[in-house]
Amino acid sequence: MASRIAITGSPGVGKSTLATKVAAATCMRVGGVLARDRRYKDRRTGFELLDLASGAVGILADEAGTGPQLGKYRVHPEDLDGIGAKAVEDALKCELIVVDEVGPMELTSHKFVSAVEMAISSSLPMLVVLHEWSNHRLAKKIRSTFKVITVNRENRESLVGEIARSLSGKR
Repeated sequence: MASRIAITGSPGVGKSTLATKVAAATCMRVGGVLARDRRYKDRRTGFELLDLASGAVGILADEAGTGPQLGKYRVHPEDLDGIGAKAVEDALKCELIVVDEVGPMELTSHKFVSAVEMAISSSLPMLVVLHEWSNHRLAKKIRSTFKVITVNRENRESLVGEIARSLSGKR
């Protein structure tokens, strides 16, 4: 069975950065999606989506979106489906699937949830960034079937090599 790892932890602890570093360290063909902060000067203004295989970039959420509101941000359903969900579906042609993040914003999209479920049912190794407190059925499924690692400021750097080796099948 391919390695399945979920990383979780407090907001801002470095989960997305860890996922990015692990993906680079595996030397595998990586597909999937990363959620990155959008910033203006020193202020976060929202989140963007990056398709790891194609390089396509879209907006997950910002203060001007038209979709579901979570906190001060509104989700952009068209980019979440057209870039986020599509990136996860297309990752089935790669060697490693990365999903950042299975969290409240992403879970507003049925298409995204379906894409992640399809990826989970594949035999490919996966690295998922999992929202710390989500009780969504998909988050529960990941918690029960993946190795879950809690990231903190003290362990985040040392986890890069360990997770990369595990995902690439090296010990």
